[in-house]
Amino acid sequence: MSQKYNARGVSAQKEDVHEAIKNLDKGLYPNAFCKILPDVTAHNDDYCCIMHADTAGTKSVLAYLYWKETGDLSVWKGIAQDAMVMNIDDMICAGATNHFVLSSTIARNKLLIPAGVLSALIQGCEELIQEWKKYGIDICMAGGETADVGDVIRTIDVGYTAFARFEKKKVITIAPKAGDVIVGFASFGKSVYESEYNSGIGCNGLTSARHDLLNKSYMANYPESFEASIPEEVCYIGQYNMTDKAANGIAIGKLLLSPTRTFAPIIKEAVEKYGPQLHGIVHNTGGAHTKSLKYITDPVRLVKDNLFEPPLIFQLIQEASAVTLHEMYQVFNMGTRLELYTDAKTAEAIIAIAASYDIAAQIIGRVEASEQKEVIVVTATGETIQYR
Repeated sequence: MSQKYNARGVSAQKEDVHEAIKNLDKGLYPNAFCKILPDVTAHNDDYCCIMHADTAGTKSVLAYLYWKETGDLSVWKGIAQDAMVMNIDDMICAGATNHFVLSSTIARNKLLIPAGVLSALIQGCEELIQEWKKYGIDICMAGGETADVGDVIRTIDVGYTAFARFEKKKVITIAPKAGDVIVGFASFGKSVYESEYNSGIGCNGLTSARHDLLNKSYMANYPESFEASIPEEVCYIGQYNMTDKAANGIAIGKLLLSPTRTFAPIIKEAVEKYGPQLHGIVHNTGGAHTKSLKYITDPVRLVKDNLFEPPLIFQLIQEASAVTLHEMYQVFNMGTRLELYTDAKTAEAIIAIAASYDIAAQIIGRVEASEQKEVIVVTATGETIQYR
């Protein structure tokens, strides 16, 4: 997969990005999931701030293809959710669990993306803000920028920037301790705040998923959906159309476009009740099950030997791409998109909180003493994978 990723102009591990930023200041708490800034608003030493930016990535290309084939504008609300969650859920991992300010940055090719798509995105964001408010998550929309840059963007890019101010005593750093258990939260299923089944795909690895699952007709019919310099042998090499039904009866396109699930209501409640007992929360996005290695400083071993069985979408991607499980768990969340480190008693209480939202959570492993930091993944088929 890594060779295909490079040929397609993307990177699963974003090595170049990490190299470029390695010398930047890491903030007040270097091993927090997000960079924590001083309180730049009121200069109160008891408070801190976070500002975070992210996009829906290449998932917007899938929305474009599905919309072009079906006329279904509702998929664009899902793209708004993807970009929002990629910000909000990163921030909750650092302890900022409420009162967010959000700003959008949407760049489009006006010749291909009409006003109706923009309206669906903007209205979808407003609807999500109102829906999340029902679960205690307050977001204030500050506006944003919508740019018509057809010379730069082939179709559309959807991003958000979020800001929050909160008390330093609520900051969560990533410092798992030997003896802790690891709680995993399922990325798939249907929660109380979702209207349909969520495949669990999230917002990472979509370039690979798109080209490995969809067939050559997309290369011929939608040349604007890929970079012309991508070699033909890695461009749309799958067997499916977006509207083909998978084994569970759901269209392939809908499985790929399942909006990234937010865990904000669960983590807000968990932080408020058990903050001091939480030794880290990791959002398994870029880097997937190796993500924690970026933050852990103490030499501990994370053993994940009771993960959820990967849902159908990841099975389809692996079959189509023929890559190893070692790479799959580096690129995709494989059904577990958030993990939390704590003691066994607190873990059971947090699992119960998740259940109240109809989200599956379970103890997926443990933290052990080690001479070096490492992650051990035991797959559903019994294969043991080591990451360092």
